[in-house]
Amino acid sequence: MIFQTFSVLFVGFLLLTLVLQFWLASRHIRHILRHRAQVPAEFRSTITLNAHQKAADYSIAKTKFGMGLLLINTAVLIGFTFLGGLQWLANSLFKLNGNGMVYQISLIVAFVAISGLIDLPFDYYRQFVLEARFGFNKMTRKLFVMDMLKGVLIGAALGLPLLWVVLTLMEKSGALWWLYAWLVWTAFQLLMMIIFPTWIAPLFNKFSPLTDDSLRSRIEGLMQRVGFAANGLFVMDGSKRSAHGNAYFSGFGANKRIVFFDTLLSRLAPPEIEAVLAHELGHFKLKHIVKRMAVMFLLSLGFLALLGYLKEQVWFYTGLGVDPLLFGSNDGMALILFMLSLPVFTFVLSPLSSISSRKHEFEADAFAAQHTDAHALVSALVKLYEDNASTLTPDPLHSAFYDSHPPASLRIARLQA
Repeated sequence: MIFQTFSVLFVGFLLLTLVLQFWLASRHIRHILRHRAQVPAEFRSTITLNAHQKAADYSIAKTKFGMGLLLINTAVLIGFTFLGGLQWLANSLFKLNGNGMVYQISLIVAFVAISGLIDLPFDYYRQFVLEARFGFNKMTRKLFVMDMLKGVLIGAALGLPLLWVVLTLMEKSGALWWLYAWLVWTAFQLLMMIIFPTWIAPLFNKFSPLTDDSLRSRIEGLMQRVGFAANGLFVMDGSKRSAHGNAYFSGFGANKRIVFFDTLLSRLAPPEIEAVLAHELGHFKLKHIVKRMAVMFLLSLGFLALLGYLKEQVWFYTGLGVDPLLFGSNDGMALILFMLSLPVFTFVLSPLSSISSRKHEFEADAFAAQHTDAHALVSALVKLYEDNASTLTPDPLHSAFYDSHPPASLRIARLQA
């Protein structure tokens, strides 16, 4: 009876999520279309009608693509659960490997591989059709394949040992396995922050020291003013993949480094680059990074504790279309079902994350305005919105629900004030 209740609850949340996402997407498209014919008054001196309409068309195309992808992902989710996909996969691998660690790991690896193969044509379409249609794609098909292969190899090298440790803890460390697994997961995340900038990122992009002495001097002056120390200023060859531009810092402790996309440097003037970087440094100085990490770690602890309870409940498996093993470990299956079901139940909470993120963006803008020229940041934001074809007229409700950054009009109005 409980498994039937859980099935009904899962389907109810799934339908709610589907309807809500389609409603928000439809609102977004209609709102953009209503404002497509005219540039908003506050941007008419800086954004051309052609650029405004390109951004509108790009946003609509991405939204429609997302709606189609949502239907596909929902069908895949139902296929894995209620239509027996996971059950068939588990039965097939059980016959080959029996019930042991090899079975547990192979079940998760097979699930990830199948999911990746399903996603592959949509990733290809996004890159070589959607992005290319609007002039953003710079990636070759060879680079696309190489990135994919590197991602698989790195994921296997890092993910398989981690998976083995977690599954071993689930099997052998008793009722508090989730606490030990959380400690391992937290340590792994911190380790990745240290090794990613210097070991992993260079496998995908070339990072060259910033050679513009004038710009370097300006940036070092900003860093000194705000009390930020970095282990190098680098330019990343982002243009080999995309025309989009950005700047960021990565790393942890003494391993922090500042990175500029080459596309960003080619488009913005030095004062604008300084202002954009000041915004990014604002996130660090205002403890936004630490706060986000703390929330992420606390949530992961809560979710692992929940999984610790759910993995012992028969209704959790049967309610999602799987018959658990009565005399063996179901840990691998529990991880998969948890990964599949959690987004369905937590989607309605998405605005909480968006609200917090937008608050941080306003605070980082204010920080940048204190330490650099606010007019330069406004000018940079306008150029970035134009270059990235970000719509200036998002639907307010859609934006409030999804967007991690405030709409352009709100950000610029605050800076100008």
